[in-house]
Amino acid sequence: MTDSALAQLLRDKIISDPEVILGDQDLMRALVAASDSAMGANVVDLRGVAMARLETRLDRLEDTHRSVIAAAYENLAGTNQIHRAVLRLLEARSFPELLSVLSGPVAETLRIDSVRLILETKQRGDDPALAALGEMLGIADPGFVADYMRRGHGGPARAVVLRRIPATRLDVGLTAGMSGSTTIYGEAGTGENGGWLRSEALMRLDLGPGRLPGMLAMASEDPDLFRPSQGTDLLGFFAGVFERTMRGFLG
Repeated sequence: MTDSALAQLLRDKIISDPEVILGDQDLMRALVAASDSAMGANVVDLRGVAMARLETRLDRLEDTHRSVIAAAYENLAGTNQIHRAVLRLLEARSFPELLSVLSGPVAETLRIDSVRLILETKQRGDDPALAALGEMLGIADPGFVADYMRRGHGGPARAVVLRRIPATRLDVGLTAGMSGSTTIYGEAGTGENGGWLRSEALMRLDLGPGRLPGMLAMASEDPDLFRPSQGTDLLGFFAGVFERTMRGFLG
């Protein structure tokens, strides 16, 4: 095929289907550049300027669209995780079973590396019943929950706090199973996850009238799993289900 025949074929194709050119940003950009060159350096084609600005706005809109879609999928995935975790909580028939479900199936569903339940009490001393529940349950003095959740920020206490865990683990004077002082997730630098946890989600628990508050603490080795910029609605819902389930066992 000769050059003239090829040119005529392309011309006929473009006339019959101009969207081939109009829908191609690279081709349109090349045509505008060729037009600018043909007019010379002293002539400014405002159509080309407008087109460049529209392309910039389109690129921003496409980036925003992708971000919104990604956030929607992330929210949907998070909602599904919380729903599955709540269903597992509702299967528990006793308080020890509730703790077992929380540290096992629920932790696996939410993909967290450590979970602790902290209860405030005015009573001190060894309690065999509490010790039998294992290290997942921690006992603290009154006021501990509010103080721990306020660390790193001022203002009123929040129901859910998301933050990073400092690399240096400090002793918080918590009693695990009424036996021995330790950090909230185990002794610093020891244990399966000791010293490796980098972010945490803290949920304040209202256990009913006349009872001191509790706290549900989840932690991960991923420093970005729990960030202050994230929403807390889903974790707030999970904490609400958990505290109501606990009230039923506490009587």
